[in-house]
Amino acid sequence: MSSSALTATSSATTPTCFTKANKDPQWRLAMTNEYNAFIQNKTWSLIPRTPSHNLVGCKWVFKLKHKVDRSIDRHKAHLVAKGFHQQQGIDYEETFSLMEKPISIRVILSLAIS
Repeated sequence: MSSSALTATSSATTPTCFTKANKDPQWRLAMTNEYNAFIQNKTWSLIPRTPSHNLVGCKWVFKLKHKVDRSIDRHKAHLVAKGFHQQQGIDYEETFSLMEKPISIRVILSLAIS
């Protein structure tokens, strides 16, 4: 079996944990892109751990994005907080999650213009 066939086979499955994803260069790249987006957008910053803070864990969630013809478009990795460990008023005051796709925004804007 050729090297490209092995890569295609390993990339075609969605990993269930970080350990499996970290072995595949395409999933590692997806995780790196997610982390770099957090840093670039100043989504969060690391602070020293103190006993007065409740630590909230996180988990990687992986998904294959497909094209219309069902071929693989890209590997997507999300780092999500385990929110069930949070306590209202201590860990968070409000929630915010923007998950709009650029194509949806373009459609809405084009409808508004017309």
